[in-house]
Amino acid sequence: MTISNESRGRIKKIFEPIALGMGRLGLTPDGLTLIGFAITVVGAFFLGLQSWLFGGIVVFLGGAFDMFDGTLARATGKVSKLGAFMDSVFDRWGEAIVYLGIVAGTALGGFSWGAILASAAMGAAFMVSYARAKSEGLGFTSGTGMAAIGIMPREVRLVVLSLGLILTGVFGGVTIGDGSTSGSGFGSFDQGRAVLALALGIIFIGSTITVIQRILHVRSQAKSAATPVTTTTHETRSST
Repeated sequence: MTISNESRGRIKKIFEPIALGMGRLGLTPDGLTLIGFAITVVGAFFLGLQSWLFGGIVVFLGGAFDMFDGTLARATGKVSKLGAFMDSVFDRWGEAIVYLGIVAGTALGGFSWGAILASAAMGAAFMVSYARAKSEGLGFTSGTGMAAIGIMPREVRLVVLSLGLILTGVFGGVTIGDGSTSGSGFGSFDQGRAVLALALGIIFIGSTITVIQRILHVRSQAKSAATPVTTTTHETRSST
């Protein structure tokens, strides 16, 4: 199961009018990248304060800007290697800060397993991006080809995580009873903890599977005598 680049293109086409509208307001693709990062940081801050519902909504809005910056760059002919670099770096940076916010929030709520699962999900998610970056650096799956490999690219992780955070808030957060920090094991789950654990678990397992899928994809390319291996430079913005 993968999300093809054609499907990504159709989805991003829907957001093109919004992106162009932002461009008419004077915003640049790099400006949208920085705005999205700033919004994501704000969302992570609220997660650290255990404001799961609001934080989840803000995190999703911040991640949505990833669709706008690349779309605006392509629609206005401003695609550049620097823009692609900025987009990728700030995407990873923002994702790390979100998981740090979850770790802080779960720790404050006495949900130690939540902090462990958030750390595991972050590590697996970063391996998805690293597998793509390393394979492309070595000349495998040039362009945006690797973005279509695997079941858990960034946009899927964003939806799963944001929905999980929002539902965690709807079901009461991760703090048990009167706010005490006792009972951090699985046996003491309330609904909020269960939802958050499920979302983080899905991201961890799905991301791990995606890394394996990408390893197998590169392995298959390496074995193919018809596949040239040359160092390539990429100038497109896309999720990883």
